[in-house]
Amino acid sequence: MQRVQLARVLLCLVVFRDLWHTYSDTLAISQGKHPTLITTVRDANLLYEFLLSGLVIDEDNNVGMRDQEMASMRQGRVFLSLINDDIPKTVPAMEELLVMLEEEAQSFNQDHFETLILGIIYSAYQVREKRQESQQHAWAGVLGRLANVTLVQLRKS
Repeated sequence: MQRVQLARVLLCLVVFRDLWHTYSDTLAISQGKHPTLITTVRDANLLYEFLLSGLVIDEDNNVGMRDQEMASMRQGRVFLSLINDDIPKTVPAMEELLVMLEEEAQSFNQDHFETLILGIIYSAYQVREKRQESQQHAWAGVLGRLANVTLVQLRKS
């Protein structure tokens, strides 16, 4: 079951990577509060490589990469910084993020998109990591809602 859910997330990321290619020519580097993770198709492919190499979540719920060489790359450091600093680490906090993403559906921008992608990644890994069935179900519910927000945004574009 957990492998199936992780496979679905990876499939979604492949689709995002291809859809992102369509819009990559019109993207500009964000001047927001943090560096932009995905500005080109190459960046999306690199994110996919990070996921293929494997991530780990430590006892403090911080995400790390199994491949230390990838983790030391500039984009690897940006990825780890964003997922560890900007993504909620609890189900209730993630649900608050979901409410914000759902409320701001009309003004969805690149920062929202990256938060959505990173939230999906983190939630999928939490589903896999949690041992208690109730925690797995809670994170799977968050993952499902994130997927729903994703589908809504894809339909709009």
